[in-house]
Formats: sequence, C-alpha cells, structure tokens
Amino acid sequence: MVEAPVKVRHNEGWINCKISIEDEQIIIPAPVSQTIVLKNIVDLQEKKNTLTIYLKDKTEIRLVSVEKVLFVIKHRILMKCSAYRLMAFFMSPAIRGGVLITNAAWEKGAIVVLKSDIWFVTPGKQICIPLTDVSGIEMTKREVDGKKQDVVRIDHLEDQGLVSSFVLTQLSTLQILYNFLSEITAGLSVEGADLDSMDQQIAMLVYSGMDSSTIQNMLQLTFKDIDRIYDKLINLNMAEVKEIRREIHLTAKGVRYITDATKSGTN
Repeated sequence: MVEAPVKVRHNEGWINCKISIEDEQIIIPAPVSQTIVLKNIVDLQEKKNTLTIYLKDKTEIRLVSVEKVLFVIKHRILMKCSAYRLMAFFMSPAIRGGVLITNAAWEKGAIVVLKSDIWFVTPGKQICIPLTDVSGIEMTKREVDGKKQDVVRIDHLEDQGLVSSFVLTQLSTLQILYNFLSEITAGLSVEGADLDSMDQQIAMLVYSGMDSSTIQNMLQLTFKDIDRIYDKLINLNMAEVKEIRREIHLTAKGVRYITDATKSGTN
C-alpha cells in the first residue's frame, strides 16, 4: 500500500488528505470516505496537475497533486482499470513531419486503450494520445533488427504537428489491436466528406500552418469565402476554431481622433 497527498474535489470545494493506493483499489478517507475499485474505472483524463477519474456508474472523481504523485496514481490505474490492454513494444513518437526521429527507440511496456485516450506505459514513462488527435491507423511494415516486421502505425497530432507512433507485437495480437483501434476511431472516416478542389486546397494550406490572411492573399479570396469553407470543415469535424478574428470600423469618435492626430502631426 502507498499513501499519497492529494486534494480531492468534494461538495464544491477541495479537501486535503492522504489517499491509500492499494493493488485493487484507492481509498479516500473522511470526510469524502470513498473507495474506488480500480476495475470500475473506465476513463482517465489529466489536465495540468488535475486528474479526473471516470467510473462505470458515471461518477467523476477529481484529484490534484504534484506530478510525481499523479504519475504513481496513473500507473496503478492504467494497469488495473477496465480497458483494452496488452504488453508490446512501442516507439512514440517515431516520425515527426514525415522524418524519422533520430533518437527514437523501441520500448517494452503496456498499451492501454481507454474511452478517450491511448496510453503507452512503462515503469518510468506515460505517453497519452487523445483519440480525438488520431488521424490514421494502419497495418504496415517496419524494419526491426534488419528484418521487415508487421507493426501498427498510429498517426496523430502533437503540438499542432503530425507525428507517427508504432506498436510491435506478435501478428495475431497486432491484428486484434488494429481492428480495435480502427473501430473506436471510425468516426475519423472521411467517407461522405464532399470537398471540392478549393476546399481541399484551403485545408492543405491550413495544415501547412498558413494563417487566414496569407491564404486570402494567395488565393485572392474574400474573408467571407474563407469563412464559408472554414464552416464547412468545422461542420464535418475536420477542423476546429483556434481563435475568432474581429473586423472593425471606426466610429465618428474614432475618425475625429485620427483626424485631429493627423492635423497635430502636420503642424
């Protein structure tokens, strides 16, 4: 058993306490007085130093602590919770921007698939890939120790750029993993996405990192034209709003200020 200092969300406030982390459960003392059976956990999300635990009965438990404590809690949960889990080799990330990462190496650990994320877990590392960031799943070949081996390739976003991770294990298990990941990411299918050539061109320019003003000048479009295509991409779940641009015009007061400032500058 391990005891860990945390803050627990309780009755619209936060309670300081020490939770007990056991093999099969986490015990939160009074006044919360709650026992979390690890196999009843179906999802886990972390944002900064806050960990949200989701149970089968729809209960949500929020914990706040330092990084080292959260690492221990996450490791115990990920290895015991209700999830698709297998032991395998992984390389994450392996490719960034189409280029093989120089120091990328195979690591042995667990691949844990929850409702919202894919986790790669070793005793000293936890890598989380949100399913909403996954752009592609495929079975492919990869040279490992001089031999071509079957691997599952996961393409996903990281810091707004595209990276790829690989999973390596025996072929029968790999096929099951591929089928499972393909099923849970089926919503990413682009079938039925009716984009014309201009829509595709703008999507490609956005993917390359170009901003709206540059796209407008390059393609000689109005902002209304671009917004219409943006709306189409957003409605197809192919894009999301990064920031809202505002266009303004000066009021009479603003015009008077600029006019007076201009006159003052010429005197």
